Amino acid sequence: MTITTIPHFLNGEETTGLGERTQPVFNPATGEQTGALCLADRQDLEAAVAAAKKASESWGDISLAKRTAVLFRFRELVAAHTDELAAIITSEHGKVLSDAKGEIGRGLEVIEFACGIPQLLKGDYSDQASTGIDVFSYRQPVGVVAGITPFNFPVMVPLWMAPMAIATGNAFILKPSGRVPSAAMLLADLWKQAGLPDGVFQVLHGDRETISGLLTHPDVDAISFVGSTPVAKHIVETATAHGKRVQALGGAKNHAIVLPDADMDNAADHLAAAAFGSAGQRCMAISVAVAVSDAADLLVKKVEERALAVKVKNGTEPDADMGPVISPESKAFIIKTIAEAEHAGAAMVVDGRDLVVAGHEDGFWVGPTVIDHVQTEMSAYTEEIFGPVLVVVRVEDLEEGIRLINANPYGNGTAIFTTNGAAARKFQRQVQVGMVGVNVPIPVPVAYHSFGGWKNSLFGDKHIYGPEGVSFYTRGKVITQRWPEPTHASGASYNFPSN
Repeated sequence: MTITTIPHFLNGEETTGLGERTQPVFNPATGEQTGALCLADRQDLEAAVAAAKKASESWGDISLAKRTAVLFRFRELVAAHTDELAAIITSEHGKVLSDAKGEIGRGLEVIEFACGIPQLLKGDYSDQASTGIDVFSYRQPVGVVAGITPFNFPVMVPLWMAPMAIATGNAFILKPSGRVPSAAMLLADLWKQAGLPDGVFQVLHGDRETISGLLTHPDVDAISFVGSTPVAKHIVETATAHGKRVQALGGAKNHAIVLPDADMDNAADHLAAAAFGSAGQRCMAISVAVAVSDAADLLVKKVEERALAVKVKNGTEPDADMGPVISPESKAFIIKTIAEAEHAGAAMVVDGRDLVVAGHEDGFWVGPTVIDHVQTEMSAYTEEIFGPVLVVVRVEDLEEGIRLINANPYGNGTAIFTTNGAAARKFQRQVQVGMVGVNVPIPVPVAYHSFGGWKNSLFGDKHIYGPEGVSFYTRGKVITQRWPEPTHASGASYNFPSN
């Protein structure tokens, strides 16, 4: 197989940069190396930041009408290249093509929201706040933003960040995951085709050295991050210490509680899809089913049936439901965690550890796995497995389920399955989680709301995209102005200003 060199996109053009190191990129379904990713050195980083700083100074002064025109063109280009983007995602991530197209669709929603930036950036005006004095406010871009994105959504998460940052007048440097770098390169080309000036959107590939450089560079003003909780903590601590604005979304352990009155077939369908879709490699995947009282036995049986029916294949095959996991290291961790639960006394309902996909024996495969009677001290419960594993924890009632969820250190997403409106309302009000679904297993907010969890799932004070995204990528400025008549005295006073 031909191994493709994957360059950076700096200041409007592709370049291999000055760094001499590369990193292999694999197709998870076959285990074959498909690419050699160029890794940035310090000179490449300096060049990217310098180009972004220069571009931000002019882009932030361009009219809202012209910015919006670029965003509209970019939206149409992304939509037109959906098939091409999806194929790239599947080749490097492994998720099935329909799922890849789904993430592009959710990214398009954020671009569409960002197209409304003239309305979103409107300020406030107070006439005659004091005699002859008016007060008004507006928001200005922060400057240079770096986005550090994970492997699991190579298009959607960059589109959660870049359109919002660019629409509000900033320059954006994307540091994508080294496991899935190629989709970012196509996005860069589409931004250029849309008419975005050089330097406003750049792609800089790298490892910890590059991330450290972005976190500490004096000309980077803000950091957007999505990834694991330990890294999110490091990001926010380091970047904040260097005077940067930070939004850092961390890990998750999402619970779905199922009450005895729920439609069990509906609940089982959605639990299986939310646990095994994208091989469980979603920060909003349901990884814990909380079965209440009499619901448990029937629910586990129905989920078992659905887990056994999942078609695990190369994501390019039209009938595939689920593809591989991202890497051999991920596969090994998932298998290790499953084994620990079995040895600790949990019940193996469906065991996907020995899955082999014919013709793809070297791929990184783990089949759908369901583990019942899991206790909260087991690693299968405490760890973010990030694989196709659904663990079942049994509780006596709704109150115990809420206490269980609230005691978990993560607070990203949760769901309840019930036909009881009072129970659902109690749950949504009492549960300490940022995003809640009622008979909706993956409650990712639409683009005109904002995405983000609580507790160890979010660091920084702003959620991503939506109204909070506008707020994060801008700074408020308040003007108090007076235009005295030339013939009048100024009325200056040494006292503190008042009305």
